[in-house]
Parts: sequence; C-alpha cells; structure tokens
Amino acid sequence: MEIQNMHRDYINSTIRELCDQQVRYAPREKKVEQANRAERLLAELDPKRTYTYEYLCYRITDFRPDSPVAAKMSGDDAKHDLRLFVEDVSDAANLPADAAGEKVLTIEELSKQFKVSTKTISRWRQQGLVSRRFMFDGRKRLGFLQSSVDRFVKKNEQRVSRGARFSQLSEDERLNIVDRARRLARAGGQPAEVTRRLAERMGRSVETIRYTLKAFDVEHPELAVFPENSGPLSDETKRRIDQQYRRGVSVDALAKEYGRTKTSIYRILNEMRAARIMELPLDYIDNDLFRKANADAVCLGEMPEAPGPAKKGRLPTGLPPYLASL
Repeated sequence: MEIQNMHRDYINSTIRELCDQQVRYAPREKKVEQANRAERLLAELDPKRTYTYEYLCYRITDFRPDSPVAAKMSGDDAKHDLRLFVEDVSDAANLPADAAGEKVLTIEELSKQFKVSTKTISRWRQQGLVSRRFMFDGRKRLGFLQSSVDRFVKKNEQRVSRGARFSQLSEDERLNIVDRARRLARAGGQPAEVTRRLAERMGRSVETIRYTLKAFDVEHPELAVFPENSGPLSDETKRRIDQQYRRGVSVDALAKEYGRTKTSIYRILNEMRAARIMELPLDYIDNDLFRKANADAVCLGEMPEAPGPAKKGRLPTGLPPYLASL
C-alpha cells in the first residue's frame, strides 16, 4: 500500500511506480541512498535530451528492470519527477534532521538567509531547489540539505541575487507605491495601467504592486486609491456591464471603465449568462414511464448497452475547429 502523502502529480507513471516500490519495500538506508542518487542524477540531466526509464532506474537503484520498459521522457519531465521522487522517498525514510550527515535548513531559515519570502523559496523548489522531508523534534517538516542549497545557488546565481534584491517591501516603499499610485489615479489612470507603470518604474513585479494597493485599499477604505475597485460589484452594475457587452462594447473597454481586470469582466459576463439560462422555462417531452412506480430506478439507473457500435456521423462542412474537435 502506497503512503498517503505521496505526490500525485508525477508526469510519468513509471517513475511514480518506482517510487511506490521503494517507499513500501526499501529499508531506511536504501531510501536515503536512493534519494541521494536521484538528486545527483537531477543535477546531470539535460532538459533538451530524452531519457529512457531503464537508464533512470539504473542510475537511482543500481538495478535494471527485469523486463524491458519502453517508457521515455524528456529531461524536463525527468527533472520534475525526480524532484518529487526525492521528497517522497525521504518522507518515507522518517530520517531525523540531525542524522542527515550535514546541515539541514528549514524554509524559514532559508528565507532569512537569502532575505526572500517563503513564497520565493516555494518558487525556487519548482525551479530546481531539491527539498526533502525530515523529522524536526518529532515533527515531520520540509528541509533542505546544505549541499542541495549550494548546488542550486551555484546554478542560479542571478535568480538568487534578484530574489534577495526584490525582497519584501519596507513600510517606506509601500507608502511610496501608494503615493505614486494615487497621483496616477487622479490623473485618470486605471488600476491595470497604474499597476503596470509602477512595476516598470520601481523594478517590482506587477503582482507585488497590485497586492500592495489592494491591501492598502482594504485596510484604509476612507483613503483607498481605487475606492470603486475595493469591493464587490452590485447586481445592478453587473447587469449594466452585461448589457453594454451585448451591445458591442469590448471587454478591454469595460475593464477600463469599471476599473476591473479583463478576467473579472469575463467572470461577470459568465455569471450573468448563467443567470439568464436559469430563468429560461425548462420544458420536457412527457412519457408514460415518468408515472410508473419504478421511474426513478429506470431513469437514473445504469445506461443500457448499445445494440451495436455507434456510427460515426459525418461532420458538416464549414464547422469551426473548436466544434469539430468535440
């Protein structure tokens, strides 16, 4: 039986099956050894090359499969799956952090060391920083071997230095962003445009600027930079947006007029469309079966088998590609 916390987002099922076997049958020493071998292999993989499962299995376990396995995968996919393999196998090993043989850093310690947020550390994991699970004072937590951190930093010097440079905002920086955004808003700037311009000017991500302004508006509604954009739209405003769209006003224009993102406008349009559909009279064709005592069991039961293979209908000419593919 596989462990409950094992990752389910493996790209290649053969690597997941290999991991499941090691988790269930390998002793602790073997689990640790194979996690180490998998991490060393990770550092050698070329994203542009294709690798066979037989090669990957041999490099991790020192054994070749009993029967040939035709599975192949790209270097990128192999890197993704081996990162999960290391974490899952180390999770099953239940190894105390002080028995790892080298320094083990937690996410919080790594965040302080590089002066970045824990979210940045999570992004680094997706970008190649290998993590494992260790026992810390009787509790299992995510940890990073010092050698794993050193290897990642050596290969990603620019990314790490950029992350440290774009560390969490200070209070002065937040106030500066709010002040600049207010001036741009008074000059007629819309939220999306203001956010983009400030991100370019201040060397921050668009998401950082957007979050900073949104948080300020929620905390200080009386001083909000975009007061009309800080709360949910009324039903009347949603109906007006829907009516304008049906009259031909573009989503871009609606987003600017109402100070919302295009994604928000599309969500409102879908919501209004669903409301119109729900108001339609839902008629049906009557059938004597509906009045029988076992009507529920018959109508809601298993679909009867077709008397023969379904005939493939001929597609009408001129059908749009998105319909033809259904």
